[in-house]
Formats: sequence, structure tokens, C-alpha cells
Amino acid sequence: MVRWCAAVVTMLVCLAGQPVGAQSGESIAIDAQAATTPFPHFWEQMFGSGRAILTLRESYREDLRAVKKVADFRYVRFHAILHDEVGVYNEDDHGNPVCNFSYVDQIYDGLLKNGVRPFVEISFMPKKLAFNPDALHPFWYKQNVSPPKSMELWDDLMKHFAQHLVDRYGIDEVSQWYFEVWNEPNIDFWNGIPRDRSYFDLYAHTARDLKAVSPRLRVGGPATAAAAWVSDFLKFTSENHVPVDFVSTHGYADDTTLDLFGKDLDIPMDERVCRAVEKVHKEIKQSSTPDVPLFWTEWNVQGMKESRDTIFAGAGLANTIRQCDGIVDMMSWWTFSDVFEEGGPISRPFIGMFGLRAKGGINKPSYYAYGLLHELGDQRIANDSKDLIATKTAGGGLAIAVWNLVDPDAQGGPRTVDLTFAHVTPNARVRIQRIDQEHGDVLRHYAAIGSPEDPTAAQVEQLNRESALPAPQQTALRDGKLSLTLTPNALVLIEVQP
Repeated sequence: MVRWCAAVVTMLVCLAGQPVGAQSGESIAIDAQAATTPFPHFWEQMFGSGRAILTLRESYREDLRAVKKVADFRYVRFHAILHDEVGVYNEDDHGNPVCNFSYVDQIYDGLLKNGVRPFVEISFMPKKLAFNPDALHPFWYKQNVSPPKSMELWDDLMKHFAQHLVDRYGIDEVSQWYFEVWNEPNIDFWNGIPRDRSYFDLYAHTARDLKAVSPRLRVGGPATAAAAWVSDFLKFTSENHVPVDFVSTHGYADDTTLDLFGKDLDIPMDERVCRAVEKVHKEIKQSSTPDVPLFWTEWNVQGMKESRDTIFAGAGLANTIRQCDGIVDMMSWWTFSDVFEEGGPISRPFIGMFGLRAKGGINKPSYYAYGLLHELGDQRIANDSKDLIATKTAGGGLAIAVWNLVDPDAQGGPRTVDLTFAHVTPNARVRIQRIDQEHGDVLRHYAAIGSPEDPTAAQVEQLNRESALPAPQQTALRDGKLSLTLTPNALVLIEVQP
């Protein structure tokens, strides 16, 4: 579908003219023969999601399949595979352990059937194995955060768990999974004393247990909140010859700099995640295992003013990809779905939750943003712009993302961008897609139907149909140039044909 712009109409993308009030143009040169670096899609290979038992719900699986259609979704991580609701651990009348992997099988079978592998977070403590059965976290599902009452019983459970997975799925399959020990043990998800040393002991036992089943199983940690403990963790694993196949930790845009860096710093929220990634990347390089991969197993853009439901999430995602490229191996957006119950069942759509899809399976702007950014190529072209990612595609063309990031608590206006291309056909055909208040923003359509708390299936279908991105705009370069006008938090994908 061809859409031509008129200078008298305020539009996101146009070839001539700009809307009234737009900021003066920014000129960006893109050289198709400039140096390139590999650009693996590290931001879309893994996603987080609430807890294990939710994966058995059809709503969860529908959301998983929907996200799989727009992103290179290979792994999913969730909490509480050992929660009592999964039924893994029990004891007989004589105190002997009894394992039951029936629900575990259904959970992992469902993922694999839909083309996604588990990133296994080993948590939380079965109550009958807990040193303190009453050590319950305040989350709605009340997971136990105690250390085990017996490390021997824990070892036995870990070996049985791993052996069962290998027996059921085969070592060639399970060796492609990852096993992460616990979740955020530096805060209230773990009450061992002292927290760090007791967790390191748990990690050492768990890693050795898994490797005893097969050295091909991949295990890592410390899975901390706010980029904590990594240097101490790697020092411990090195000095005690404990296996570690990857480092994992977390960091969010609205984490404080005191939590992320140990002191109050003037770092904008839009830069905090990747500044923390850079910090941990350096800690790994300075360790005795400098080549171990780094997985950022939880992150998201800042969430004030319910911004994760808005078009801001797309621009924030693109901006984070630009900054984190080259210093992290995988990043896991928390979460792909609002089938999520940390505070209890979600009462209505669009309450600022983490997912790409709202209650009922409604696509948010972040869902469409992942779809656009998936189209970027796998070779990044060197460019100094802070608002653009330029790539080469496998087909020989260019794919470029450009955005106008305006924070949820800030004011901003339209911004013009003048792109000049070198070493491309001067009048090359171009396809343009965008997310802005007129494209991919479901919130206005939701308001138009009265913002129902419990949308019907027909309303969900209507919302997804009305917010779906239209066919790309077809146009062409003019003497190697293209001018864009970006409204606040617009995200644009430009594909230049070879």
C-alpha cells in the first residue's frame, strides 16, 4: 500500500517538508561500505515470564506463539520450577525424598512443542526441603526463599532433576539449555546467612551436581538484582574450582544508580541498563574466566506513568540495543506476556505491566517494536548517531532503525532527520514502517471501545486488527537522500533495497 505525504499534514515520515513545530533537522550520513561488525540479535533470543506453572495455561502459550512470530524467540526463563505447586519434591512418612516430575514434563514439553527451549532458573525451595518452611516471599504465590535443611538432600534432588531431563529429552537436547542457580539471591528472594556466602555454597553444590550428571550441562549465576556480586562470584568459582559456563545478572532502567553502581551518580535512566552491562562486562574481562558469556536475564525500560504499555517502550528498546551491542551475549526482556501474577491476577489490561501482550492477548506497542527490529540485518554499519542503528541485510540491502526518544516524564516535540546515503543506488527503492501514536499504538483504540476491564474475544481481535501495522510505505531515495519527521517516541524501520 503506497502512502504519499503532504507537507501540510503532520506525519511521521515524509520526503519533503516538515510539520509545524518540528525541531531543526539532524543530518546523518550512512555509508553502505563503512566498516561493519557482527550484529547478532541478542535482544530477541530470550524472554522472561512469571513462574513455571503459568506455562500450562493456554493464554500463556497463545502469547508465546504470538511473540515467536515477531521475534527470534529461542529461550524462555521463569521462576519457581521447584515451587510446591509444581509438585517436584515430597517426603514419605519416614522422611525419605520422593520426586515427581509430571508437571515439569508438561511444562517443558509445551515449550519445546512451540519451538522454545527453557532457560532453567533453579528456584525456589520446596517447603519440605526448606530449613525454614515459613520463609515465604510476599509475592502472591508465596514462594519459599529458605536455604535447604540438608545440602545432601538438595544434591540428591538436583541430580535426580538433571538426570530425569537427560533421560526424557536426551543429552543432545538438554545440553542446549541453560541452568541458572536461583533468582536475585542478593535481595529478599534468598534468606541464607550471610546472603553471598550461603548462595555461593548453594551454587557450588548445584553446579557440581549438574556436571556430575553430564559435563555438557551448562550452568551459571549469580542471577543477581542490580548487577551485583559478579566479581566476588567469579573469584569464588575460580578459587574453589567451581564450574561456571555463563554469568547472569539483572538491571532495569529505573533501578537506582546506588543499587547498580554503589553510589549516587547522574546517569539518565535511558543509559543505566547498558552502563551496568558495561560494568559487568569489564568485571568478567578482569576475571580468570574472561571469555565466559554474559546473559542479562532480566531488564526492561523505565516504568513510570505506565510507560511500558506505550510507544515509549519501542524507542527505549531500540536505544538500549544501540548501547548494549557488543558487550552482552543475550538480553531477556522481562516479560513477553502479562500472564503474570507477582501481585495476583491482573485485573485489567494496560496497568503498566512488563509484557509485550496485555491481558487477553492484546498486542502492545512493544510487541510491534520487536517485530520491526527483528528486520534489522546481522551486520551493523559503523555510525555515530545516538538515535539510529544501520545494518546490512543478508539480501544485500540496508535496514535502518531511527527513533525520537522522549522520556515518560519529559516533554518533547517532532524531530526531523535528513539521511544521506553513500555507495547505494541514488534512487533506490525504500520501504518504511513506523510505530507512533497513529501506528501500532493500541491504547487509543482501547479507549475508543470504552476501556473494558475484561475485553471479549471479539474486542481483543478488533484491537489487534486496528492496531496492527499497515503494509510498508513504498517510496524511493532522491539523489541518495531521505528526510524523516519523527513525532515523540516514534520508531521507524527503513529498508533500502539493493
